[in-house]
Amino acid sequence: MGGGRPCCGPRRGPPCLLVTLAVAWGAAAALAVEGPEAAPGRLPAEGEAGPAGAEESCGAEGWAQDAVPPGAAFVAAASYRGPGNNDTRSNKALPILLWWSGSLFPHFPGDTERIDCPRGSCLVTRSRRVARHRRTKALIFYGTDFRAYEAPLPRLSHQTWALFHEESPMNNYVLSHPPGIQLFNYTATFRRESDYPLTLQWLPGVGYLRGPAVPLAEKDAWRRKGYAPVLYMQSHCDVPSDRDRYVRELMKYIQVDSYGKCLHNRDLPSERLRDTSTATTEDSEFMTFIARYKFHLALENAICDDYMTEKLWRPMHLGAVPVYRGSPAVRDWMPNNVSIILIDDFDSPQELAKYLDFLDKNGAEYMKYLEYKNLGGIKNQFLLESLERREWGVNDMTLPNYLNGFECFICDRENTRVKKEQEHKKSHGKIPAPRPRIAQFKHMGCPMPTPGYGSVEDLSGGDSWKEMWLQDYWQSLDQGEALTAMIHRNESHQGRFWDYMHEIFLKRTRQH
Repeated sequence: MGGGRPCCGPRRGPPCLLVTLAVAWGAAAALAVEGPEAAPGRLPAEGEAGPAGAEESCGAEGWAQDAVPPGAAFVAAASYRGPGNNDTRSNKALPILLWWSGSLFPHFPGDTERIDCPRGSCLVTRSRRVARHRRTKALIFYGTDFRAYEAPLPRLSHQTWALFHEESPMNNYVLSHPPGIQLFNYTATFRRESDYPLTLQWLPGVGYLRGPAVPLAEKDAWRRKGYAPVLYMQSHCDVPSDRDRYVRELMKYIQVDSYGKCLHNRDLPSERLRDTSTATTEDSEFMTFIARYKFHLALENAICDDYMTEKLWRPMHLGAVPVYRGSPAVRDWMPNNVSIILIDDFDSPQELAKYLDFLDKNGAEYMKYLEYKNLGGIKNQFLLESLERREWGVNDMTLPNYLNGFECFICDRENTRVKKEQEHKKSHGKIPAPRPRIAQFKHMGCPMPTPGYGSVEDLSGGDSWKEMWLQDYWQSLDQGEALTAMIHRNESHQGRFWDYMHEIFLKRTRQH
């Protein structure tokens, strides 16, 4: 398979579900107006009818019926310690936000919690029994767990879909194509353009960057003991960024100590340090050991704007220089103009090796990369202001975590939407209905994977990276288009998803 592939134009569907492609709100303002309350102490069960005419499934098949009511948990739900508000509504009158990927997030006790946010309150739940209830205003999906062939269909016109995806684009390339990301109304991703950006999720604060570095004399002494100037520590091999292919070539020109499973050539000095959990928890002994290296190869597992992980921030915390490949926009976030070395600034691994060798032998030049640790050394106002504006914390119990923060983001907007829809209905159309919102391509928009070294044309036909990741990337586009087609045509049978996938495959084949 080659590196490129044409993409279909947007599909057009019948008008039955005007909310398709994530325009799930605003299609019929009357649907959002609260009807008569459920019986005190409970919500209607999943299959129970709401007010006459208040619900249109707009699909050929309904969901499986569940006669078990949500029960009193929705009335006696615990309350999130949020910013507070003057919302006096009881739990049984609040909009409901449903975590469709609820098993991944036991971040509140029980199945349901009341959250009190700046503009109003909501109930957040993991209970799918309320998936079709008229008060369930938003479904929240965790990106890694989202599968197009398992999406809850038919889509309901009174519900929005929200995406939370802070992890690697490799976990779900469906979201990197327009048909996939545009299924959602709200997004929280690592991209700064998303509705609720998580770009600096791995950076606790500016103080993390100011941590002291190992003195240069100690690093030079470490080198004289036979250790390499460059550290590589990865145990997740065969990833979309194809980082091992690049590092393997780099190793031909400079000494690299590789302690992980990928390109392993040296053992850590103790069994304790070889324990994977020691590295992931930033164990002090482990951190002290790796801080002695002058350079850390910091190659993300996938390439995408603003996707930056601990592979970048941890070396900077320790006072090593990251040799980085990952976010093409990484310079926007750096503390100053000389703090990391970008692999893609060099024409070849050999040229990069020459520069690293030069810095290894010239301490004064090397130390320029650590000047940001000095008083006043962090000069990037965009970085400082972004950290200042961030409402959630990283390992900071005094601030909300980003899960609670995103829930409140959705809650506030759903309460606003419901209010505007009520005003629109009461005015008999004189007040316009709220405008629908659809996630944009740039809320994720990660590019097609490319080889870590060389070009696609240079790879053999049986290359495992080529067979795995290029195929995964393009099949993900097909999956997004198949799900979009099902929503447009108001279909819900899972078998039809694979029919659409087959049709798309045949169309691609004819185009080639």
